[in-house]
Formats: sequence, structure tokens, C-alpha cells
Amino acid sequence: MKLLHIDTSIQATGSISREMSAATAERLKREIPGLDVQYRDLAVHPLPHLTARVFAALAQDMDTGDFSDAERNDAVESKKVLEDFMAADIVVLGVPLYNYSVPSTLRAWIDRIVVFGKTFRYGGPNQPIGLAAGKRVIVALARGGYYAEGSAAAQHEHAETYLRSVFSLVGINDVEFIIAEGVAVGPEFRETALRGALDTIQTLAA
Repeated sequence: MKLLHIDTSIQATGSISREMSAATAERLKREIPGLDVQYRDLAVHPLPHLTARVFAALAQDMDTGDFSDAERNDAVESKKVLEDFMAADIVVLGVPLYNYSVPSTLRAWIDRIVVFGKTFRYGGPNQPIGLAAGKRVIVALARGGYYAEGSAAAQHEHAETYLRSVFSLVGINDVEFIIAEGVAVGPEFRETALRGALDTIQTLAA
């Protein structure tokens, strides 16, 4: 069984989402004998913004003979990102809420895995059919404030809502979220939120 572990926080140290995602991966390694873990840090090794030519090469297996070296390298890396995602049985994402949404590096990664004909197709008008069903996706999400449903800022939460929508498009409808909220309110709130999230992680089933 393969686990794809991805971090996205720009903080190299002191990151709540990194601590949560690492704890999640470790928990699963203990529960699943022989789990093969692949790790990618999108803050350290970000993908470039997707271009039309690279997207065509990814979606249509287009010849890259006339590409520049940078475009060719991007096309090769984009194909690998898609292959790694499709090969994974479990995906663990460490995600901080930035400006009400996900980090741009994560969006660049998502642009490589949401590909018509590869991870989804249409069965009719506005009827997408996901081709990546069966994967388990766990998102370790850290939010500086309070954005849960019913809170005053709930309307500004575009990380959990976006990720649920985009993974649903590729056939993954039961994304698991482990959320630490209020981590920027103060040290006590940060510690309480992190402790609660880590406790939840220790109850994760294999």
C-alpha cells in the first residue's frame, strides 16, 4: 500500500499543518505494515504555474519536441505528479489556510492531478465522473482564526470547501479533515487546537 504525503506550509519550523500531517503519516505507518511512504514538500520544491502547452502535454500526451528545456522539464514533472497521485492508495495533505484559501503551491499541484480523461470525464452535461475513486484522502488543515460552520467568518473559508469540491470531481467524496482552529489567536489557543488535532489523529483507523 502506498501513501503520498504532501506539505504546503511556507513555514519550515513551527508549522501546525506540518506537525499534523507528519503525525498523521506516522500514525498510518504504525497501523499499516509495510506502508510505502512518498513525501513531497511543495514549499521547498514548488511546481510552476500551469501553462497551456504543458497542460496539453499532460492531458493529451502531446509531443514535446519543440518545447524549451524549462517546458519539457515541467511536462515531465507534471506527468510524474499525476502518476504519483494515481499510484497512491492514501494521500495526506498538510494545508494551512492562507488568505481564506489554500496555498498557491497546492493549487499548482491540483492543476496537475485534475485532468480531463485522466482523473475525470463527463457522462453528460454537468455530470462529471471521477476516475480516481477508492483513494483515501486526509487533510490536516490549520486555520489561524475560527471558520467552522456557524461562525461569523464561515463564509470566508475556501480551503475545506474547495478541497472537498475538487476531490469530489475526481471521484473522492469522503475526504477526511483534521482541523486545528484559532492557532493564531494566542499561545494557549494554539496549544489547545494542536493538542486536540493530535489526539484526533491518534484515533485514525487504518
